[in-house]
Amino acid sequence: MSGPTGRRKQKLKWSKLYTFSCLRPTTDESAPTERLLGQPGFSRVVFCNESQLHKSKPHKYPNNYVSTTKYNLITFLPRALFEQFRRVANLYFLLAAILSVTPLAAFNPVSVIAPLVFVVGLSMLKEAIEDWHRFLQDRNVNSRRVKVHVGNGLFVQKSWESLLVGDIVKVSKNEYFPGDLLLLSSSYEDGLCYVETMNLDGETNLKAKRSLETTLGLDEDAAFCKFKATVRCEDPNPSLYTFVGNLDLEKESYPLSPSQLLLRDSKLRNTEFVYGVVIFSGPDTKAIRNSTRSPSKRSRVERKMDRVIYLLFGMMVLISLISAVGSALYTKSGNSKMWYLRLHDDTDNLFNPEDPMSSGLLQFVRALVLYGYLIPISLYVSIELVKVLQAMLINKDLAMYDEATGKTVEARTSNLNEELGQVEMILSDKTGTLTCNQMEFRKCSIEGISYGGEVTEVDLAASRRMNIDVERYRYSLDGSDSTGRSIEMFDLSTADGSTEKDVLGFHQGSEDTKTGNSRISSSQKETAVKGFNFRDNRLMDKMWIYRSNVSDMIMFFRVMALCHTGIPVEENRGNKIMYEAESPEEVAFLIAAQEFGFKFCQRTQSTMVLQELDPSSGLEMKREYKLLNLLEFNSSRKRMSVIVSNEDGEIFLLCKGADDVIFDRLADNGRTYQQATVMHLSMYAEDGLRTMVFAYKKVGLPEYENWSSVFRKAKATIGPEREELLENASEMIEKELLLLGAVAVEDKLQKGVPECIDKLAQAGLKIWLLTGDKKETAVNIGFACSLLRHDMKQLHLCLRKESPSNQQMKDVKEEILCQLQSYNQLITAEDGEGDPFALVVDGKALEVSLSYDVRNQFLSVAMKCDVVICCRVSPKQKALITRTVKEHSGKTVLAIGDGANDAVMASDFSLPQFRFLERLLIVHGHWCYKRISKMILYFVYKNIAFGLTLFYYNIFTGFSGQDLYDDWYMVMFNVLLTSLPVISLGVLEQNVSSDVCLKFPALYQEGQRNICFSWKRIIGWILNGILASIAVFTINIYVLFPSAFDKEGNLADIEHIGTITYTCVIWTVNCQIALMISHFTWISHFLIWGSILCWYFFLYSYNNLPPSYSKNVFHIFTEQTGPAPLYWIATLLVLVVSLLPYFTHIVIRRSFFPMDDHIIQEMKYSGTDVRDTPMWLREQEKSKQLTQVGYSARVDAKIRHLKEQLHRKRKSFYLSVTNSPVYKTMMRRDTAEERVNLMINFRNAWKNPKRKAGLLV
Repeated sequence: MSGPTGRRKQKLKWSKLYTFSCLRPTTDESAPTERLLGQPGFSRVVFCNESQLHKSKPHKYPNNYVSTTKYNLITFLPRALFEQFRRVANLYFLLAAILSVTPLAAFNPVSVIAPLVFVVGLSMLKEAIEDWHRFLQDRNVNSRRVKVHVGNGLFVQKSWESLLVGDIVKVSKNEYFPGDLLLLSSSYEDGLCYVETMNLDGETNLKAKRSLETTLGLDEDAAFCKFKATVRCEDPNPSLYTFVGNLDLEKESYPLSPSQLLLRDSKLRNTEFVYGVVIFSGPDTKAIRNSTRSPSKRSRVERKMDRVIYLLFGMMVLISLISAVGSALYTKSGNSKMWYLRLHDDTDNLFNPEDPMSSGLLQFVRALVLYGYLIPISLYVSIELVKVLQAMLINKDLAMYDEATGKTVEARTSNLNEELGQVEMILSDKTGTLTCNQMEFRKCSIEGISYGGEVTEVDLAASRRMNIDVERYRYSLDGSDSTGRSIEMFDLSTADGSTEKDVLGFHQGSEDTKTGNSRISSSQKETAVKGFNFRDNRLMDKMWIYRSNVSDMIMFFRVMALCHTGIPVEENRGNKIMYEAESPEEVAFLIAAQEFGFKFCQRTQSTMVLQELDPSSGLEMKREYKLLNLLEFNSSRKRMSVIVSNEDGEIFLLCKGADDVIFDRLADNGRTYQQATVMHLSMYAEDGLRTMVFAYKKVGLPEYENWSSVFRKAKATIGPEREELLENASEMIEKELLLLGAVAVEDKLQKGVPECIDKLAQAGLKIWLLTGDKKETAVNIGFACSLLRHDMKQLHLCLRKESPSNQQMKDVKEEILCQLQSYNQLITAEDGEGDPFALVVDGKALEVSLSYDVRNQFLSVAMKCDVVICCRVSPKQKALITRTVKEHSGKTVLAIGDGANDAVMASDFSLPQFRFLERLLIVHGHWCYKRISKMILYFVYKNIAFGLTLFYYNIFTGFSGQDLYDDWYMVMFNVLLTSLPVISLGVLEQNVSSDVCLKFPALYQEGQRNICFSWKRIIGWILNGILASIAVFTINIYVLFPSAFDKEGNLADIEHIGTITYTCVIWTVNCQIALMISHFTWISHFLIWGSILCWYFFLYSYNNLPPSYSKNVFHIFTEQTGPAPLYWIATLLVLVVSLLPYFTHIVIRRSFFPMDDHIIQEMKYSGTDVRDTPMWLREQEKSKQLTQVGYSARVDAKIRHLKEQLHRKRKSFYLSVTNSPVYKTMMRRDTAEERVNLMINFRNAWKNPKRKAGLLV
């Protein structure tokens, strides 16, 4: 900023505008600080401008390098190997690989070691790539540049990572702070600077920080040549809002407070530069302390998959034990003495027919290796590959692309894709997550009349379903407005909404289209003003000057334009001024005042200049007001006042604040509009708007002078009683106020938030709102995003005592327990009535509720409520709530937040907009869960179908331990011939399309109930694999064993049986996956049928290799099995019999016990959604989860409320009609025809205003 305006802003000393010590530390703080320093937790010593002293002990602190990676060059190999071999399957195959190099092995060592190295290597490569991306992000942050003092007043650019504790840095406007800095001075003369903490708490409003007065002289580079000081302060901790320390400078000690601390990752705004000294660096900074390292997370499905592997391992041990016992018994029997077996030849040192027990034991070890194919070695690597591809599809989904920011949803890790389909609870932050950090002026109430009458989306939806105009209906029922009085007459026999609309007389061309009485502005086509979303022709375009009581309206707009702490920043196009203030509501008020003709132009230490619209002339003129006092807003006062005098010397107190606070301070003659204003406030709150009441009073000069002397004495007081004296002084002047009206601003939600929450609620998800805002703000947002509704019973859990001491903690816990017990009884008593409950908890009550001895009672009540809203929650409490809820409920919890406090850098998914969560969960989450579940079940099936054939063959050959298949067959099974189709299943499968997922959100509950990966489903697929293996082996044996398999009369030996059986297995498992797939693509067809062709290509190539390579399978396909018809007949027969059980199961299931997606698939494929649209829509409604939360539930509640009002109106009208003389005369008529005619005449007369007046008389 340059020019005169910028100079004025620099010269302005903001500290003189404040009366309370929110920025300036008071002298009484030094005593407790001195007692704390040097104690445990308060032992840090920082030598300012002497960073070299912090390179060695005893004051050595970490540098400013920050890392969020899981590995480094040294730890990658051991940690990554540990991650891989903590999986039971990989651990087993490691043991099998070790045994494969011993004489006990049934296979060539390469056939066991090669798949293990391939699987583990791919998994480690994937981990390395993901961690490399984290490293690149860290490098971008660590390589940022900042000016650092290197001596003799010289500042040079250095990277963030090179900073040390004690370094003096110079941060310029719009730059981020590289560490936690102690503010020394700024471009303002009084050391004030403005900070944006959006990366920490999501707030975009500016926060004021102020340096100590003793360091104000350090305002240029040369001033640091000889600067030396020592800071003694608290040790590193995650508390963002506290800081205790002393600055020792020139033999004087000055107390420090959070007002002097600039936190890492916050941004300098509206200040040209600041100087600061690094107090905490790198991992010691509060922002990093609040973040978490990327943990190793595993989904519920993957953890259950481990138990499935244990089951298969137990199954393998069982059949190995059977093989060992069978081998011992067979050896012990006389069969082992058959001469052609040659068992007594000394060919196997590990087998001794004379010692069946030891031979059986060795056979057990051999069997553990032989039957290892029951354990799917490629399962883990296939799933990891599929998850990476799934994450790529999520990242490339254009439906989740935000054009405003140019960002899309990013899966930062692929480990939890299927977990997205099993989420049961969402714990969401508010600021920056649900809201877009922008306040908009929406409505106001002036002189008891509400302006800005556009209805909410809920009202519009209710009106469409009831076929009435809710806007008129709403205002005519409450009688608060002069418009829309046509609800006076109802047809008592009306049952449908269309007749209601006709009776109400809502039609085009009604009186509301007139300019003077229109609620909706015709200026909607105008360019929207940021921060101003108000439409009402009665106030816009200078129309307010024609209202009846213009003086009160002028005073209302003056309160809006003068009662604030904002400053004009710059002018944009259209001669509009931009503003910045500590509160975003104040910015919205200033923008609104400007639109109404009261432009705040300039501010100095003692004056405020407005450009006002003069009602008499219709021209704008500048007026200067002298700023006498500013009584600022804080959480205890809940109000703000300014005392100004105009050019005529008249003194006014302008006040704004919470409704209950202002109403208590109104004069008896100042309550004229209170009843109407209260009703409007209730309506605004129901719409989810933040409200504030405006009032004023004219102060006489003697009264002001008397009060001013008291106030000056209070300000001059030093000691703990200062705050109380100031509060008492403000109470003296802030009374006998005159009510002007109220304003309503919207903490603007991100686009699509209510609709997203509605869909998530219909899908069966429970949503908690966690926010650092005050209770009133959180409740308003709850209404705005449809988490709350007007008929929902709110249970408020709070402490009556502000800050309990240790002695009082027991009483506080009893108080919380008492509240929880009463709430639990209330919920239990009304459980059958279906009444919705919302639990609203403040931060201090939450801290007590999460303590060990209260936690269970709190969570018991919270889990029974439909909505939980936690207010004033710190970042650490958010993490604690998430962990506690997850541990207590056992549910899958999704935590959403923004900023460093919510650990975004360690997040699993990042979303540019909250609304994309709907598609991420309901579409991609559902798909990923179904895909991964099917993948695992298919792996279990195919490995059992293949592995058990080896077991059956060993039984058939007298438990010999002989392998049926060639070693290369074994290698190719999991690596190539069956691995690719399952990849297409895991990446491309869709049981229903994305549109159907969104139209039928109840489908999501399949994942919540874990239907697709239940033990029932797992056992079913194990049995299917067993049946398939039996069919494959027995049919081949009994077809090939008794007779010749070719025309030359050759009998099948082990190589022929092995090749034919293997062919049948390949056909069976690949056709099985074809039956499982619901959504075929050309890729699916290519990989399934290509895998089968690949087997024949491999067999042809392998059997044509020289005998030294192909060994016993030399020319087995081209000369022996291929030309034999029996080979092809057996393959076809085995395929049909093997797939028959599954085919029978799906026919019965779909015909008699269909799931939701089965029904939808049938409707979709049969074209019912096109031919029978009403049926399709009816099924959509039936599929919605009954919920008390969300947009739809709120619309339903609104309709019930409107119908109740309609019923009361009808009843009132019925009584008025039946008691009228006309009705009584009609009832005395003899014939029904005369009664009907009279009723028709009566209705016609009622529609005529003149005759209606006569009837009423």
